[in-house]
Amino acid sequence: MKTILFVCVENSCRSQMAEGFAQFFDNNIIEAYSAGSNPGSGVNPKAIEVMKEVGIDLSSKHSKTFHELAIQEFDYVVSMGCQDVCPLVAGKKHIAWHIEDPKGKDIETFRGIRDSIKDHVHSLIQEIKEGKGGDSWNDILMTS
Repeated sequence: MKTILFVCVENSCRSQMAEGFAQFFDNNIIEAYSAGSNPGSGVNPKAIEVMKEVGIDLSSKHSKTFHELAIQEFDYVVSMGCQDVCPLVAGKKHIAWHIEDPKGKDIETFRGIRDSIKDHVHSLIQEIKEGKGGDSWNDILMTS
């Protein structure tokens, strides 16, 4: 099993959606987590709503820090666009997806971001399954 950590600032929208899609698409090859550098008070209600529209329930999820995770080193660490705000988390491969934070935006913006995250997650999982391991992403930050 490969481990993936999705990271954003509050762990309330983007990283939660990415974790939800990764768990939904899982073909017994990945274990997905999400966390934030400055967790919010919970998952954004609009994120819950737009994910429910595609059959993924985030209502029982909560925002969390890196220290709350069961493991502390990951095969892949994917930042959702938080750049310098997110600390470097131990991972074999770091990938940056530059996805807009939908917080404070309308429901249509949330839907568009949800669909973008869905496509990114699906592509990454396909690459992992094919043994490419995310190497085709243009915005890889570093590997170790």
